[in-house]
Amino acid sequence: MATDCEAWLNSNPVEAVDLSDSYQFGDEENGLGGNIDDKINGNWISAPAGTVHEARLKAKAKRRLRKNSSRDSGRGDSLSDNGDAVRSAAPPTSPKGRVLDRRSRLGKGRGLPKKGGAGGKGVWGTPGEVYDEEEVDVRDPNYDEDQENCVYETVVLPLDEEAFTKTVTPIVQEYFEHGDANEVAELLGELNLSSMRSDVPLLAVSLALESKASHRELTSRLLSWLCGRVLTRSDIENAFHKLLRELPDLVLDTPTAPQLVGQFIARAVTDQILTKNYIEGYKGRVDCEHARAALDRAAVLLKMSREAGLRIDNLWGSGGGQRPVNQLIKEVNLLLQEYVLSGDTVEAERCLRELEVPHFHHEFVYEAIVMVLESKGDKTLQMILKLLKSLFDSSVITVDQMRRGYERVYMEIVDINIDVPCAYSILEHFVDKSFSTGVIDAKLRDLCPCRGRKRFVSEGDGGRLKPESY
Repeated sequence: MATDCEAWLNSNPVEAVDLSDSYQFGDEENGLGGNIDDKINGNWISAPAGTVHEARLKAKAKRRLRKNSSRDSGRGDSLSDNGDAVRSAAPPTSPKGRVLDRRSRLGKGRGLPKKGGAGGKGVWGTPGEVYDEEEVDVRDPNYDEDQENCVYETVVLPLDEEAFTKTVTPIVQEYFEHGDANEVAELLGELNLSSMRSDVPLLAVSLALESKASHRELTSRLLSWLCGRVLTRSDIENAFHKLLRELPDLVLDTPTAPQLVGQFIARAVTDQILTKNYIEGYKGRVDCEHARAALDRAAVLLKMSREAGLRIDNLWGSGGGQRPVNQLIKEVNLLLQEYVLSGDTVEAERCLRELEVPHFHHEFVYEAIVMVLESKGDKTLQMILKLLKSLFDSSVITVDQMRRGYERVYMEIVDINIDVPCAYSILEHFVDKSFSTGVIDAKLRDLCPCRGRKRFVSEGDGGRLKPESY
């Protein structure tokens, strides 16, 4: 038997392989791993080295498979006939997908998510699950009967004088830009004004005194809108009472404050947010001359509205962007006519600013040039040219608005020429003067249309007019 084993080993040599990471059993731990013997019929025989090597490879592959079974349970690993691990043809999509896989990692079960997909960190239940209101268990040791009828509300602290000024002032200033009184009412409704409600009209009127006429009109509308919603009539009366007492200080910044406050009072009485007897209640009780001037102004306006039909509801006028175009054109024409009669450039500039229509100044330029074309003599031309030069130098009329006004005249000169036969020659002369004074540039001057003289038949064109260059 020994002779046969020795002959088999000589015919089948086995190379030495490092199997140090293989699992050792029994006698291998005692240093007998080099030779493994079997006992058959009481005789010890040596096992073939090839068989031992194959057994160790299979054991090693099985251990590797068990070690990675929890991580790769769904990948279909198996052993081939020679003991090598064989992976299925379908590779995993990504490492992140394996980490977020909610299937069991033990290789058991049907591959469904744990707990029906309702388990894991950050999961609040299965998709589509709706939670009902939790009923209070009266047998709960922590049950408190008084908590069932509790109502929780947000507490807003009342504003002091400094916080009131910092909070309400931006609201009023933004209202002057957008003009939405409802938004102001909503913002004030969120504040705890408490005893400072009467200071809202006082602050609004004080800011309007330093602003434009359109802002004063918006302030009167705001007071009328807030009365009955956020403020009461007594709050409005207390506000005007404080305003009359502070007139000596307001006059320092706004010299016309008494007249303006009187107009606010007259408008408030007309809007029925002040009683008709409000002014009469101050007779004989006012010592301040500024307060008396304000009350006298209000009384005169109310008397004029009753007897002469003065519309106090339109006392301040409306803003430029809110007025119809026809009304703006009439005011522009009236302004130009008054300027031609008076020749006061400063007053004309002030009136143009008060219109508050910088986007509509091209209409002013257009109407001024048309007035020159329709006038007789050189006086109107020189006065209009002086006015345009003054407004252009003071930047009241921008370059763009000036250009648009001239271009409008260029485009409509054909229709203007029907009423004014010499319109072409007057326009050409006015454009040259405008260029020489620096009102327009050379490019705009070259765009001026010109109409040639009527040619004779002997000159070859049959008496036809030259085509227009614009």
